[in-house]
Amino acid sequence: MNLKMSVCDDDSLDDIEDIVGEGDLTGLERSIARSNAVGKRVKKVPSCKDPAKVNQINQPSEKNGSIIPGTQKIWMKTWGCAHNSSDSEYMAGQLAAYGYLLTDAKYEADLWLLNSCTVKTPAEDHFKNEIDDGRARGTPVVVAGCVPQGQPKSNYLQGLSIIGVQQIDRVVEVVEETLKGHSVRLLGTKKDAEKKKTGGASLLLPKIRKNPLIEIIPINTGCLNQCTYCKTKHARGELGSYPPEEIVARAVQSFQEGVCEIWLTSEDTGAYGRDIGTSLPELLRQLVQVIPDGCMLRLGMTNPPYILEHLEAIAEILNHSRVYAFLHLPVQSGSDAVLSDMKREYCVADFERVVNFLRDRVPGISIATDIICGFPTETEQDFDLTMELCSKYRFPSLFINQFFPRQGTPAYRMERVPTKQVKNRTKRLSELFKSYQPYDSQVGQRQSVLVTDISHDKNYYVGHNKDYVQVLVPMNPDYMGKMVDVRIISASKFSLMSEPLTSPKRPDVPEALEKGQISGLATESPRDSPSSHLISPLWPLVGLTALVGLRLAWIMYGRR
Repeated sequence: MNLKMSVCDDDSLDDIEDIVGEGDLTGLERSIARSNAVGKRVKKVPSCKDPAKVNQINQPSEKNGSIIPGTQKIWMKTWGCAHNSSDSEYMAGQLAAYGYLLTDAKYEADLWLLNSCTVKTPAEDHFKNEIDDGRARGTPVVVAGCVPQGQPKSNYLQGLSIIGVQQIDRVVEVVEETLKGHSVRLLGTKKDAEKKKTGGASLLLPKIRKNPLIEIIPINTGCLNQCTYCKTKHARGELGSYPPEEIVARAVQSFQEGVCEIWLTSEDTGAYGRDIGTSLPELLRQLVQVIPDGCMLRLGMTNPPYILEHLEAIAEILNHSRVYAFLHLPVQSGSDAVLSDMKREYCVADFERVVNFLRDRVPGISIATDIICGFPTETEQDFDLTMELCSKYRFPSLFINQFFPRQGTPAYRMERVPTKQVKNRTKRLSELFKSYQPYDSQVGQRQSVLVTDISHDKNYYVGHNKDYVQVLVPMNPDYMGKMVDVRIISASKFSLMSEPLTSPKRPDVPEALEKGQISGLATESPRDSPSSHLISPLWPLVGLTALVGLRLAWIMYGRR
């Protein structure tokens, strides 16, 4: 069982699951050059559940009677972090720009694209189950993400096409070849002219945002740690940072397309720039200069060691009016002995120094943290220290995870804590978290909130205040994508209820793209029709130009 207690209990945390798959997404019409092509009928081969007997790849689909690349339906599924979500948005954008139709009709799709997460065993199990389902149905499957990148020789991946975490710019050719019946595996690492690892595929590629109001920007990949329980390092590798100018350019482009909220993401945002001679504060100082009035920036997860030397600068940035006063700072354990066995490279005093400093310098800051219950060397005394730490700080957002042994990690070989004890510790920490109300003090306050989403129950719009606390507002269509001044009238464990006080104020950005519209192709082009999902007749020319550019990029750089 995995318990996850968070600062919100609705769609505002959808950055960690299922980024693509809600409805048919818009793609560009096929170019005139392809309009006279004749599809080739293929004989469907019976499916085979035994990976060892699969003929290198599933056979081409017969559902639409054609194997013309770019004419098929694709179903996408994503597990994991915001970085994975961003990767899926980029892959969806390139596929749609080439003409593929992305659909949520899973069993009507001609190909499945599965973007995996290797952090926890349950996520990988779900990933395996989807692969088995696709094989049993004879549906071509392409896999991406950390699982195939980190363990490409796994038996259950044999015969499947693989897109490496730094090869997402080649998703179109992988899908093309897979639909033709070929197996393709692209697992290379992007490197610059000096043969140094880079952040990955270009940030300026086409993408389809799950939420047109929110742009997720990966600022680096990989990390500097060697945590004994973590498998992500096997996939994402050593640190590779994007140049600050490329990150800033992506932010500017996003605001030009009506985005009003930017999320920075990576495996560890605090480590950004250490490989290219810069730092996270230097990047943030450049970004705040291009954030329009009424828009907001959210920092991603950072481990304690990499912001200790930047506390003054981070506090200054978090106090900026266009930056959420929010930080995700995983501690994992309140015991120095356990942190040492985890190889977390900090002690509890370091973590407390960060929390105390930021709480003192950034009024109202929300600090989220993670705890692993039942790490192999954790004793009852160690866990008592974790309980004391969480009781002391009463974190408004606490992610509680049971230890999962990941094959290939040092912790996998350690003797495990009995399951009963792990469950008991998880229950104790969960009960502590449920025992306090973190937001009661905000009742009666007047706050400004940026509205960007809809609640799970579909009864409210969801915004966030300066401290990134979830605020529910009435479902007035005029509020979406705008700043609204509200009064807080009640508080729950995960959110605040509000009543609007003033008319909404539009951020200083254009109207946002329609849901499913492709970003990065033509910012000023006509909007898609949400009812017909058809593109203006001018758009195929834009798509063809983009396609040629992508092809040239693949030929010149992608095959490195």
